[in-house]
Amino acid sequence: FETYGKRVRPEADLCCYWFEKARQQIEDAKCKRAGLLATQGIRGGANRDTLQRIKASGDIFFAESDRAWILAGANVHVSMVGFDSGAEQSCVLDGRTVNEITPQLNAESRIHTATIIPTNRGISFMGITPAGPFDVPSEIALEWLVFPNPSGKPNSDVLRPYFNGNDLNKRPRQAWTVDFGTDMPLEAAASYEQPFGYLETEVRPTRAKNRREAYAKKWWIYAESRPAMRESFASHARFLATCMVAKHRMFVWLDTVSLPANVVIVFGRSDDYCFGLLHSHFHEVWALKQGTRLETRPRYTPTTCFETFPFPRPTPEQEAAIAAAAKELNELRERWLNPPEWTVEKILEFPGSTNGPWARYIDPSTVRQQEPAGSALRTPHSAIGLVRYPRLEPRDAECAARLKKRTLTNLCNERPAWLDLAHKKLDAAVAAAYGWPADLTDEQILEKLLALNHERAAEEEKAAQGKAPRPSRQK
Repeated sequence: FETYGKRVRPEADLCCYWFEKARQQIEDAKCKRAGLLATQGIRGGANRDTLQRIKASGDIFFAESDRAWILAGANVHVSMVGFDSGAEQSCVLDGRTVNEITPQLNAESRIHTATIIPTNRGISFMGITPAGPFDVPSEIALEWLVFPNPSGKPNSDVLRPYFNGNDLNKRPRQAWTVDFGTDMPLEAAASYEQPFGYLETEVRPTRAKNRREAYAKKWWIYAESRPAMRESFASHARFLATCMVAKHRMFVWLDTVSLPANVVIVFGRSDDYCFGLLHSHFHEVWALKQGTRLETRPRYTPTTCFETFPFPRPTPEQEAAIAAAAKELNELRERWLNPPEWTVEKILEFPGSTNGPWARYIDPSTVRQQEPAGSALRTPHSAIGLVRYPRLEPRDAECAARLKKRTLTNLCNERPAWLDLAHKKLDAAVAAAYGWPADLTDEQILEKLLALNHERAAEEEKAAQGKAPRPSRQK
């Protein structure tokens, strides 16, 4: 990072530094051309900026955009890129002569010219990065939830359900995580006896070896606890989440008492309208082009997939239609995943703080004032009540066995008629909000979204300069 400065984005893959080093050699006339190989993820996200720099100072004259690379059991897809100062006059892409090779390693789409729309910032986030075994099994967490502390504080202050990508696309593991927030002092953290003791045994030895001084010093705090993400959820009861790398682009609702892992991309929105837009075919097509891939599975990169995505400007009626179709899709899907005939709602009961993560599940009639022992541990307006948290469980062992096959991935693989019709209904509502036909091809969708991206970005830039034109719906 120090050596290359802003020439390579911090989020880029390590191989991008060799691409930039070769580009610099060409620019300095120390070599004439270079040919390098990378995973095909070089075409998207932060990696793509490296290819854009190559195009800015020279050109790409040869590329294999997506080629299987099978060696000693590895199944990886790679890209091959040949570039120079722009002296080469012919371009060969995937074995055919083309006029130009874009930074996305294609010849047609100009989607790489899409820019970030400022109003889309601060909504999408990567989940927490623990950098240590902070997660605990459900049976242990449930014991800790009712375990008393000498300080009088309930352990629920620092225990939350934890979701990774498999929890979203398959069946939830019912895992929990110990969360001491973004900056809880050591003395305060130690007042939660069992969770702190667990981290002292399991996490502290791992963190002591970490080369980053801050991680080693504050070993009880996640390496990246995402304060901006937490702030975006503060006023919501739920948030949207999607697995970063997945065969199917699926979005689900998670309760804000939960914490997502860093392999999960989340959105600080709780409205059905946003769920509908992200689950529409329009956003799916955009995300597939703007994202990258891990082997053959698409990777969702929030900067390029979400922050560049141009939302429509619907009428109130159109917005309501999208929200209704999205809500119906989610309800149908949830009933398939957890049929009431096979599940039962169980209520978990444990003490919780009125200013803690479980506050909205506290029974008001059970609240009592609590004064923690020790002045350093006092929390203003602290009160304790009984948390009553509902969650679905299988009715019996036979139902549990049946539910194992009820996953979002399996549902999308099967795509039954009812699911297909629900998606078509949602897509039609979104198309109407854009003012576009519902039967556009994927290439037409990309073309229209790219034009709208440029329009939105230009409007917001003028607005920032105090010269904003009156917004109009896209025709």
